Amino acid sequence: MAAAILSAKAIVAEKELKLHINVYRGLRSSVVINPVGLVRALPSSSSSSSGWIVRAVSMPDTAVVKRSKVELFKEQSNFLRFPLNEELQTEAPNINEVATQLIKFHGSYQQTNRDERGSKSYQFMLRTKNPCGKVPNKLYLVMDDLADKFGIGTLRLTTRQTFQLHGILKKNLKTVMRSIIKNMGSTLGACGDLNRNVLAPAAPYTKKEYLFSQETAENIASLLAPQSGAYYDIWVDGEKVMSAEPPEVIAARNDNSNGTNFPDSPEPIYGSQYLPRKFKIAVTVPTDNSVDILTNDIGIVVVSDNDGEPQGFNIYVGGGMGRTHRLETTFPRLGEPLGYVPKEDILYAVKAIVVTQRENGRRDDRKYSRMKYLINEWGIEKFRSAVEQYYGKKFESFRQLPEWEFRSYLGWHEQGDGALFCGIHVDNGRIGGKMKKALREVIENYNLNVRITPNQNLILCDIRHSWRQSITTVLAQAGLLEPRYVDPLNITAMACPSLPLCPLAITEAERGIPDILKRARAVLDKVGIQYNESVVIRVTGCPNGCARPYMAELGFVGDGPNSYQVWLGGTPNQTSLARCFLNRVKIQDLEKVLEPLFYSWRTKRLQGESFGRFAARIGFEKLQEMVDNWDGVVDIPPRHDRKTFADNQNGKEE
Repeated sequence: MAAAILSAKAIVAEKELKLHINVYRGLRSSVVINPVGLVRALPSSSSSSSGWIVRAVSMPDTAVVKRSKVELFKEQSNFLRFPLNEELQTEAPNINEVATQLIKFHGSYQQTNRDERGSKSYQFMLRTKNPCGKVPNKLYLVMDDLADKFGIGTLRLTTRQTFQLHGILKKNLKTVMRSIIKNMGSTLGACGDLNRNVLAPAAPYTKKEYLFSQETAENIASLLAPQSGAYYDIWVDGEKVMSAEPPEVIAARNDNSNGTNFPDSPEPIYGSQYLPRKFKIAVTVPTDNSVDILTNDIGIVVVSDNDGEPQGFNIYVGGGMGRTHRLETTFPRLGEPLGYVPKEDILYAVKAIVVTQRENGRRDDRKYSRMKYLINEWGIEKFRSAVEQYYGKKFESFRQLPEWEFRSYLGWHEQGDGALFCGIHVDNGRIGGKMKKALREVIENYNLNVRITPNQNLILCDIRHSWRQSITTVLAQAGLLEPRYVDPLNITAMACPSLPLCPLAITEAERGIPDILKRARAVLDKVGIQYNESVVIRVTGCPNGCARPYMAELGFVGDGPNSYQVWLGGTPNQTSLARCFLNRVKIQDLEKVLEPLFYSWRTKRLQGESFGRFAARIGFEKLQEMVDNWDGVVDIPPRHDRKTFADNQNGKEE
């Protein structure tokens, strides 16, 4: 143990270490030196690729690169084991800096309750990995139990279709992890510098393209899951609790015909360094933008023939939300078209994109390590050319797509197989109190599987028509609202957890958004905006963008205590980036900004023009004048009503 502690200290001490290595700067015809200090021959027309050769990182060089300390932590961790395993066995309530970084790859963040003063109260957040948001009945019930027994009594649905459990103590981590793994769940890769949860439309339709998009998302998740076995070594004592993988996934992972892999490595795709930063993928079908497709590192769209038979995929690349305040070289970015691939090639194309980022993404400064910065620097043509070297083919031309639209899937719908599904609105994804008990009762009594949506809502699947009325009654008794009676502002609103547990939070988000929405509704009423003319509002407590505020028509991004940047110009279908309109708007001054903006929208908009499109068309200079010169408007009485699920049951599908 003493040796382990000394080794851990040595790792931390190396954080300023400068590594002298050759750096990959575009395609070369023969040899590439990647930032990990490994050499590999690139494929050429006359020969296949060779394996990686390990060399000293201090080899003769042509450039100087300083790697971030997290890169050193990963490299010396024995594939995410050391010193995490040792730290988990100590009596301390927390783990050290190195282990704190490594446990992210296992699906957990170390946190403290920032509301509490005095000594730090350490706890852990666990995040599951649920491709497509699919949650088996057994897993939901276990998560519900774990929240009560080991957490803070609530479940949180995330914007990436997963669960989060908060408040887990270190001494209970292994018990909770083991319970999740043993009950058809996983947290592996839910956080950390690798592929995160893969999004897909949550609706359990039996339409071919929906089923194919979900199958593809699950295959990609499997392809890019860590392979070293460290996760199972630490949490279930080496027992492998995994389902069989499709043969096409195994074939794509093992294929090294284009020099993508680390031969004989426990991590054939990731190697010992994994990726430079987190990596996000979404799969969807044409028109369905329930997944915020353009905000992902890779966005994949099923392309079908006239008979509805899937033929291949359009691929977008380079999306991402995170940025840093007052650093203009960091920014949110939309994905852009890369090309089209036949359906049988999608796993190979995705792998090629991931490897291109692995080889070329920055590892010196984590603020610039996402793939969006690589594509922004290179341009899409150079990036496409690099990916094609690993793909082994040219991308075909991007296929034309129809307009995108946001779909919430709330209310009752036919699945297509004779059963129903019911989408339930969950404010900010937080399940607790009466709602938690009612959902538990329904899911347990009817043995229902569920799905989590990218908008933090829940879908109950495979419901018989004869069960509908009784399920509706239970939901009504818990005070849940039928979708047509939920305020439209709430339907599209999202917020990150922020305070008190997120260490990056600058101000409130989840706890603050109920008041923000109420005040926004009051202003809309005051200036005479109809109840059904809504605005997409998203709130985050910091600029990292977990709730995707830069796609909102009206985004609030925490930039100080009780203070927000105001972003304007996104669209209801999430296809345009917002821009920063104002900085440091104090929460008590909200109406001073919203009243002139909403009033101007009502009086100066084009027919059918959304608030975001109006703001983009008018321009920020004119909007600023309106805010600066605002002197108030006459109150207009609100004209709307709210009812519960039980108030109006007429048997119509929603």
